[in-house]
Amino acid sequence: MLACASPLCFSLALAAAADWRPQVAADAQGACFQVQQVAADLQQPSAMVFLPDGRGLLAERRSARIDILDPGSGSLTPVEGGFVAVVGRESGAHDPRRPAAVAFEDAGVHDLALHPNFARNGWMYVSYSSGELERSTTALDRFRLSGRRMVDRERIFTAEAYSEDRFHYGGRLAFVGPYLFMTIGDRHHQHRAQSLESDAGKIVRLFDDGRIPPDNPFVGRKEALPEIWTYGHRNPQGLFVHPETGELWEHEHGPLGGDELNLIQRGANYGWPVISYGWEYSGGPIGKGITKEEGMQQPLWVWTPAIAPSGMFVYTGDGFPAWRGSFFIGSMAQRHLNRLVVREGHVLLEERLLYGSAGRVRLVAQGPGGSIYIGNDAGQLLRLTPCDRR
Repeated sequence: MLACASPLCFSLALAAAADWRPQVAADAQGACFQVQQVAADLQQPSAMVFLPDGRGLLAERRSARIDILDPGSGSLTPVEGGFVAVVGRESGAHDPRRPAAVAFEDAGVHDLALHPNFARNGWMYVSYSSGELERSTTALDRFRLSGRRMVDRERIFTAEAYSEDRFHYGGRLAFVGPYLFMTIGDRHHQHRAQSLESDAGKIVRLFDDGRIPPDNPFVGRKEALPEIWTYGHRNPQGLFVHPETGELWEHEHGPLGGDELNLIQRGANYGWPVISYGWEYSGGPIGKGITKEEGMQQPLWVWTPAIAPSGMFVYTGDGFPAWRGSFFIGSMAQRHLNRLVVREGHVLLEERLLYGSAGRVRLVAQGPGGSIYIGNDAGQLLRLTPCDRR
């Protein structure tokens, strides 16, 4: 494991928006990058995708807003007809033409995805917390943009993962060909992750319109939900398809330590809460305190102490040639941008960029031209670009 050795990596200090100035840093091999603030005063930016015309579509978890971002100016234009954030009982009455999203604790808007044929059909997908404050779950809608307005919105999937608790929703999205995968957390009820009668603690696989593919691993099995693809997950906060191999990768929060990076395989059981590399927050072991069990998948990488990973992509841009093929993952607990070099299913190197100074990184995305965007709970959207060496 290799952490960043350059002192520049530790020099970025978060500043108030009015005082922000571009910062310069470097990785352990001396690759220079500059960090610029693109936008500020956001409410937990959680996900961003880029449209073919270069504009960004940005989700804010806590406000349940979806904005159109101009990367050049940093201006944000709210998408009309978007969500109403339900944060208290008094928020129960709202315009029925606008969908409601529970937005409290872990609840809110979680992720965005574009249909693989977006240029032709215009479909966009958004996952969010739906229901009431006392009973909510993870839901999935699709919609189109007409100018700056959300149109043709329809609910295509509601997870059978209702809970009185407002934690562990998951909600990360990824397309593999015609199939849409979504993560769902255990909703703070550990035992549900091992039950095939619940979507909690699962990754589900759907067609683009929400239908269940007939070749899903548990279709036709008694007392099993047909949408389930894998199970035994705790709180999956990252999901991405490797652009070269087509493999589906996931990461999830452990409890006290034991965050995991997993290669997702059809029908597999990832063990939670029977096996774990973490501990109860009280300090005791999880269950029997074991890390291996026959028939349960082992993680390919474990973070202990926990980094609280969030968001993930594999870099394919031209801006940083030395980083091509690297996994980039946000860290909320240890406040950095995590870079992993993975070869043939093994992590060869871990590097922690902007360690301790990037804020609670919740959003990571690759932008046009090979830039890298990170969003943090301080409300900042930051952009990493190569240093200007002129």
